[in-house]
Amino acid sequence: MMAWFSVTPVGTASPSVTAEVARAVDAVHATGVAASTDAAGTLIEGTWEECTAGLRAACDAVLESAERVSVVAKLDVRTDRPDQTAADKLAALARARGG
Repeated sequence: MMAWFSVTPVGTASPSVTAEVARAVDAVHATGVAASTDAAGTLIEGTWEECTAGLRAACDAVLESAERVSVVAKLDVRTDRPDQTAADKLAALARARGG
């Protein structure tokens, strides 16, 4: 399973939320789930339980310093290829594009 998500802290003292997002990313990594972060969000790869634990950890970390957290998530759950990784998907895309 793959889960891409972003968190938006609401109710912080500052319009900058970098510190809260950094805590969320650290919390995801602390769960041990495979994760990579880009400018728009974080992709986690693992079992259903691992991915939801990562999402929960991110939310809990944000709620330590914010009154509310808004989460946008996209899940990719496959039964035919449960071990497919993000790297596998990118390689397939590159092949399809002639690369």
